Amino acid sequence: MPKLVDHDQRREELVRAVWEVISRDGIEGATVRKVAEEAGVSVGGLRHYFDSQRGLLLFAAQAIARNVGARVLAHVRRDGLAGPERARLMLEEFLPLDAWRRVELDVWLACLVRSRVDPSMAELRETSWVGERHVCRLAVAYCRDARPPEDIRAPLGDARLERWAARLHVYVDGLTLQAGMFPEQLPAEEVRRGLRRELELVVAG
Repeated sequence: MPKLVDHDQRREELVRAVWEVISRDGIEGATVRKVAEEAGVSVGGLRHYFDSQRGLLLFAAQAIARNVGARVLAHVRRDGLAGPERARLMLEEFLPLDAWRRVELDVWLACLVRSRVDPSMAELRETSWVGERHVCRLAVAYCRDARPPEDIRAPLGDARLERWAARLHVYVDGLTLQAGMFPEQLPAEEVRRGLRRELELVVAG
């Protein structure tokens, strides 16, 4: 009788293998063969998921989007959080505050760069911008006790708050890049302090 494969479980195993290879060998060293070896499967067994480095990166980026989205949603649904605290926890999920989130950032940046010349990744670039802007709008709404937008592409009802969301988006992107590229100058606690200070400005308006 043929062995049944749990594709969801296999997908998560491959995501972990991709993470391990990238954290050890870097983006350029992350080949399909190395991921297969790390996961303990044949190269042919990966064809259902990806068959090239481009496909590997896209697979990893899609996993990042799912994971970050799930972590953000968990904070949205948590009980007993003050608005600014909820906003901070949500936005911290984008920041490279630990080893795995630094790997996530490396993969994400590699995919964004490639998306400029690879049409198959263009949707990834668009959806990532829309998703992060939506989270920034939610963060501003929580900080200012305002009505959050129900649609992911909808702006905040107050134009002033929408400008704060745009500013926060730029700030978080810049902080993410700086922390990822220069971790010695911006350790995790300094990154957290910077985000808290920015959210205090949002609260004060």
